[in-house]
Amino acid sequence: MNSIEIFDKYAKEYDEWFDANRFAYVSEIQALKKFVPENSKGLEVGVGTGRFAVPLGIRIGVEPAKAMADISRKRGIEVYEAKAEKLPFDDSSFDFVLIIVTICFVQDPIQALREAKRVLKPGGYIIIGMIDKESFLGKLYESKKKESKFYRHAN
Repeated sequence: MNSIEIFDKYAKEYDEWFDANRFAYVSEIQALKKFVPENSKGLEVGVGTGRFAVPLGIRIGVEPAKAMADISRKRGIEVYEAKAEKLPFDDSSFDFVLIIVTICFVQDPIQALREAKRVLKPGGYIIIGMIDKESFLGKLYESKKKESKFYRHAN
């Protein structure tokens, strides 16, 4: 199974992680709020179940896993079922693009970043959230990677 199929099959389990790990989730949201421009049109690439988009005020997302997209839509996000490497938007459409961990799961990260840049308005921001492999948390994830349904597919 590829990562899209995994996220599609286990979307509910993925989403429940945020409730079970509320402290980590809330601290991530608080950190991201410092970088997300207010009153701006944003896009989340790899919107998943909408757990980041909703509290950050992002109304539009891209998600290739249908079950994840469906949960995100129930949270009020306008979701386009597409991949990061081929975004279905015109050039210069967004003030910022948010990519949380998604970059680790795309087949062509360079193309995904090119696409994010393409859809940005001049002066816009690409905000990337990821775990540094060399950090304590990164090493913890790496040590448990083979056991994880999700992270075993990360690059």
